[in-house]
Amino acid sequence: MSITALRPTMRASRATIRGVALRRTFSSTTHNQASWGFIGLGQMGYNMAKNLRQKIPKEDTLYIQDVNSAATAKFVTEFPGADIIVSKTAREVAENAETIVSALPNPPLVKSVYESILSPGALPKFQNERLFIDTSTIDPTTSISVAETISQKGEGSFIDAPMSGGVVGASAGTLSFMLGCPDTLVPRATKVLSLMGRKVIHMGPPGSGLKAKLANNYLLALNNIAASEAMHMGIAWGLKPADLAGLINISTGKCWPSEVNNPVPGVVATSPASRNYDGGFGVALMNKDLKLALKACADANVSTALGDKAAEVYSAVEGDAELKSKDFSVVYRWLGGKE
Repeated sequence: MSITALRPTMRASRATIRGVALRRTFSSTTHNQASWGFIGLGQMGYNMAKNLRQKIPKEDTLYIQDVNSAATAKFVTEFPGADIIVSKTAREVAENAETIVSALPNPPLVKSVYESILSPGALPKFQNERLFIDTSTIDPTTSISVAETISQKGEGSFIDAPMSGGVVGASAGTLSFMLGCPDTLVPRATKVLSLMGRKVIHMGPPGSGLKAKLANNYLLALNNIAASEAMHMGIAWGLKPADLAGLINISTGKCWPSEVNNPVPGVVATSPASRNYDGGFGVALMNKDLKLALKACADANVSTALGDKAAEVYSAVEGDAELKSKDFSVVYRWLGGKE
């Protein structure tokens, strides 16, 4: 599916080598194919952008931007012949794309990127309203502020749409997105996000998607520690890892960290634990999300009993030079679990 629209009448033409823009001059030619933008080609964003490029019509243009030039160059080589333009800045993406998806690692960067898009002045107009979809996991306050600024400046609409499913889900196109936006934007956002995921769930007005994501990741953070401790104690008592995991996963202790992302190497062949905890959802990202959830709780006067202790655990794991770059299930190794 795609959203068809006219590009701005003052479109940048370009000479390209393997899809990378070398020169920009202005033309009055209009094009009926859709224009898309993707900002942020990290582990999640790269795979999401791949799914987007694979599923939109070949003649549609995808503008990509990331501070890591190696990532953008690699992306272009994966789609020979496709209309992909590497933009130097996020502003250039927004100038040329009607629908822009961003996947960024933290609140300050989201704020900085969108300020860079808006600060130079008005953006070119499209036939349809420009739509910004931010899939980053950040605090609701920052997201709502960005949405309000974009609306006040008349530059389009901004939706918070954090996702769940990890790198595996991003690669397979099976992510779940949680939307924070007005009801009127749900159909359009769903069409776009369905190109990169399997489920799109509207949670309420701006900021609601992030609130749902932070509640989910708070639970995930705690479940991961609990699953790691349960596997550690059972194996230390002499139980076989596969037998223990099998029992848990048909009993009341069943959870995603026990069934899909089991922290013990060899129990689940596709889990990060079975490849030395490489890939997956990084310790630093989990620690960030947990702290964002705790801050949002403090802002709303919501009390928690386990969050602060969990944050201590993830901070300690992140502080270990050998573990900080691993999947967050490496908590099992930090505990001293048998591998």
